[in-house]
This record gives sequence, structure tokens and C-alpha cells, in this order.
Amino acid sequence: MAQKHAPYGTWDSPVTSEEITKGVISIVDVIVDPVRSEVYHLESRPSEKGRIVLVHTNSNRDIVGPGWNVRTAVQEYGGAAAIVRDGVAYFSHMVDGRVYRVQAGEGSDPEPVTPENVPYRYAAFEPHPDRPELLISILEDHTYDIPSEVITTLIIIDSAKKTIHPLLSGADFYAMPKFSANGRKFAWIQWFHPDMPWEGGEVHVADVIIGDNKTLSLQNTIHVAGVRERVGAGYPAWADNDTLIFMSDESGFVNPWKFHDGKASPLFSEAIPEDFASPLWSLSSFPYAVFDKSGKTGLFSALRDGRNILYLVDFAGNAQPKPIDSPFVVINNVHVVSAERQEVVFSGQKTNESHSIVQCSLTSLANSEYLVLKGVEPAKVDGVPLPLDLISEPQPITLHVPATNAILHVVYYPPKNPAYSGGSTDSEKPPCIVNIHGGPTGLGTQGLSWSKQYWTSRGWAWLDVNYGGSSGYGRKYIERLNNNWGIVDVQDSVFAPQALSIEPYNLIDPKRLIIRGGSAGGFTALACLSIASDVTVFSAATSLYGVSDLKKLAEFTHKFESRYLDHLIGGTTEQVPEIYASRSPIHHAKKIVVPLLILQGEIDMVVPKDQAEAIYKSIRERGGEVEYKLYPGEGHGFRQEVNMKDAYERELAFYERILGLKQN
Repeated sequence: MAQKHAPYGTWDSPVTSEEITKGVISIVDVIVDPVRSEVYHLESRPSEKGRIVLVHTNSNRDIVGPGWNVRTAVQEYGGAAAIVRDGVAYFSHMVDGRVYRVQAGEGSDPEPVTPENVPYRYAAFEPHPDRPELLISILEDHTYDIPSEVITTLIIIDSAKKTIHPLLSGADFYAMPKFSANGRKFAWIQWFHPDMPWEGGEVHVADVIIGDNKTLSLQNTIHVAGVRERVGAGYPAWADNDTLIFMSDESGFVNPWKFHDGKASPLFSEAIPEDFASPLWSLSSFPYAVFDKSGKTGLFSALRDGRNILYLVDFAGNAQPKPIDSPFVVINNVHVVSAERQEVVFSGQKTNESHSIVQCSLTSLANSEYLVLKGVEPAKVDGVPLPLDLISEPQPITLHVPATNAILHVVYYPPKNPAYSGGSTDSEKPPCIVNIHGGPTGLGTQGLSWSKQYWTSRGWAWLDVNYGGSSGYGRKYIERLNNNWGIVDVQDSVFAPQALSIEPYNLIDPKRLIIRGGSAGGFTALACLSIASDVTVFSAATSLYGVSDLKKLAEFTHKFESRYLDHLIGGTTEQVPEIYASRSPIHHAKKIVVPLLILQGEIDMVVPKDQAEAIYKSIRERGGEVEYKLYPGEGHGFRQEVNMKDAYERELAFYERILGLKQN
């Protein structure tokens, strides 16, 4: 069949909004029952109003039925909402926040094990090895539900008595509680405002004491690693009963360390300029696993050029890690399945395949063999998977920014559709979607995203801008954004598409640039239209639950990020009010002269809807071109199929109209 010529952005595509949302699931977490070596996972189901379900991976059997939502709102971003031990599952139910217990193999009904009618949230359950009815958990107390009054502690859930008891308090945040295999030692991470966990997270260990009345307490606490505002440490795991592995960015990059005989030391003789862990946005994230029963070897993921790679690491130290061939560019949720069989499981993603749950062994890795336990069903048309030759492969590019004499990492996706050979003329360049990730300490990853292919298959180019402040390129790259949010990210987001539109690239049309972003990315998109040196670079923009007023964000966002702006802006609202005002798009809305689409969740607690409605009202009253859609029942990000579908179609129609691409 002969290929067609048609203007870029007007191509017919089989990648419809319905095909990439209807019945499509995503893998949220991977969970292992350490006693039975059984693999489970959490999957999000947009077609079931976005609920998350605990599933036995090999049998694809749901552990909880309709009406149950295995999700936690701890730190709003959640994660670590469930565990399974010896065939018993414990999970947080999003509807009421309580923790429930259910037999994972009997089809029984869950029963609550925490108090009712209290505004508590729970996450990160860790059973004691000898007393598994005692679970350590994060408790987030929302009795006084304003950020400064929310209290985070570590507690003990006695699932037999259905009671809770305090264990640790005093820090602003706790995460990742870990018992040693014999239950005699305990590790955790904690941090304090204004740090985020990757900025000044601390690793601590203590001895575990089981009292005569079977209560659990800690003594002999040791601060292992992490320095407030200077060194971030985290991701602890016990290699054996006396050796703790953890991550630290003391070298400038997140590398693995160990704590043994009262001493912390790096595992590598020389620091490797790669990050072996990502910022702890989700409590379920984990980047490595101890392979063997003797605790001598680990499988680690690291980031190189924005892609995850795998290493085998010798815990004896002083040896550099051994690279392992892997087809996966996004790797997370790494867990040991069986130390005896030296088996590990993780969630993996390729550039041309959606998320999979992957198992491997120390033996299989020698031959680069990976067993896929479950793959997310590919998008289909009339029951037939979309062809692989439709997929636009990511192209990482490193740019030099003359204005700042800094490097900038971007990922380019060219238009791709086998039915078309190019644009209407040889000289036509495609319009480009410039996508700004959230965080702002996030990363535009390179695994297959049908959301991106939705655009590239229609003849659009797509550009992910990993601006200064993005993760995965070392601490200094992240810290480029300190005191400079609204400056560096804006400069980089404007420069990147302009650079790709001229020599030596000549990839995109500089007169047809669209900028879009969610959350912090929405802020950058709005800032590019209102406070950039040239606010007319982009032809249109979309802010998805984006920030428009930094002062209001500092006042009303959730506890986890309520002091994040201290570092990003350079102080509190009381200390530097003029900077909060000068960098807030709401105070410069009169400069927004290009069409803007705003998409917002009604119950968003991270960036409340007032942020969207304020700037919408300001632009509309001035007579500017702006559209606003509020999605009922949605929070920070869209989870329900009907709303996800609408958001795709609404955004596409908006750009087609603005650029005059829509064909009659």
C-alpha cells in the first residue's frame, strides 16, 4: 500500500482516545510474599472508576472484589498500600483510610484491623518476622487537616487485637520501615522540613526489643547517613542481620552504601556518576534487591542518559558493579522472590512495549534472559494490537544552553505513521508538543507511552524537556532549580524547541510549538506564557492541574510539599514575598496572549482547583482565549476512563482549531 502525503498534524491514526483508555490497566506496584515466594501486583483500572486492585500475578486472580480500592493517600502521592505475608494480605482501603486483612487465597471478605471513624491514613506495612501480627506502619494523622497540623509517625498495628500503638515520632516524615531477617534490628528513613526526602533524608537503625507483654520497642538508635539540606540518604534494605544497604548522594550522585559494624561506607571503590535511585515521590518505589540468602549480591537499577540500566553489585565492597544487558529502559519495584533460588522480580518497560512484570535469576541474567510474568495488554483496534511500526522511538539529545553555559537533556519523538511518508511538502516541518514533566524534580522517561504515540501517529513531534532541576542526572543538576523555579525551567523549556528547530537539527516548526505540562509542569507552561522574556514563543498551551499562584500553593498544598518552595523559591512567603509574586503566573496573566486550555481535577489536594479557576477567571475577564474543564471526582491526575478519554479529545481538538489543522 502506497504511503500518503498529508500535512503534519492531520494524519489519520488508529491510536484513538478510546483504544488507549478503554479497559487499559497500569501496573502500580509489585509485591512479593516473602514466605511463599508468590508474586502479586497492584493495577489501576480506569474502566472501574480508577480503583486499584490487588492481583495474584501468576493466576491473574483479584484478591479483593468490586468496591475495594487498594490505595493510600499518605503524602497524597501514596504508594506502599499493600503487603502479603504467608498468604495474608494487608492493605489500605482508599474509601475510609483503614487497614484491612484478607486471606489472599480463599476469596474471603476483608476485615478491618485499625480503628474506625478516625481521620488516619496508613502506608508501608512491615510485619515483624517472628510476630507477623505486629506490623509497623506510617500513620498520617489528619485530625487537624491543614498542612502544619498533620502529624506523621511510625506506629505498631496489632492486627490480632486490632489496636494501634506509637513507635517513633518527632520527625516531620517517616518512610520505608525495614526489619532484619531475625527481627532484632530495624531501619527506617526520616526527614524534616524544608527538605524533601532526596534533599536531606536520613537513614536510622535501632535494636528491637520485645517486652514481656509482647510489646515492641526500639533502643540504641543510630543515625547512619544523611545530612539535612546537604546529603540525601534512603532506600534501606538488610543484606543480612548485621549489614544494611542504603543509598546516599554524598558523592553528588545517588550510589549504594552499606552500614556494618557501626560504620557506613560506599560499596564502590570510586563513585559512579549515575543515580542508582530516583527521588522518593511514591512510597512503593524501590530500585534494588538482595539476590542471595548469604547477602553477598544485589541487582540494582541505575539511570544513564535518562534510561534505566541494570548492574550486579558485590556487597563485599571495593569492586565496581557489573553491567547486565537489559531491554528495559524503565525499571522499578525491584524485589527478591526467592533468596534460595536467587530470583528477583521488577516492573519493566521497553521503548516499544508497555509495562511488564519481569522475573529473572542470577543464572538467567548471565544469558540476558527475562521471564515476563504479566504484560499490560497492548492497545488494540478491533481486537488486533496496534502495529509496532507505528511506534515513534525516543531519541535522547543533549543540548548546550549558551545563556547559562549549562547542558540540557531532552528526549525527542519524531512523527511516525507507516501510512504516511511525510508532510504535504518536503520542506514542511511538524508541529511539536513540548511536554514539561511534574515534580518539578521529575523525569520524562523513555518507556512506551501511548499518550505520546497518540500525537506522533497523527504527525506531531513530541519533545520531553528534562530541564535543569530534573532527576536522574545527579544532585547538581537537580539543584540548578534551587532559588530558580520559574527561571531555569522556563529558560530551558523555551530554548529546547527553538534549538531543535534550527541547524544542526531542523526537526520541528518553530511557528507551531505547543507547550503542555501537569502539576509543576503546568506551572512552567503557564510561566512560559506569562513571565518568560518572550511570551509568544508558543502558539497554544495546556495546563493540567498546574500551579498559578505560588503563595497560595505554599498556603494550601499538602504537608509533603508544603515547604518545598523554601528551596525552590529561596525562602518562605514571609521572607521573600516579592519573589513569590514576581514568579506567579496569576500576577502576570495579562501577558498571556496565546490560547490556553486548563484541565483540572475537582478534588485535587496537591494543587487545589482554586489555582486553575483563578487564572481562568483572570484571562476570561480580560477577553483572552481560554478554556476550562473541571473533572468531578478526580484528584491530582486523571484516573477514570471517561475523563481520560475526554482530556485526550479535548486537547487534540483545541490544538487543531488553534493551528487550523482540523480537516472538514
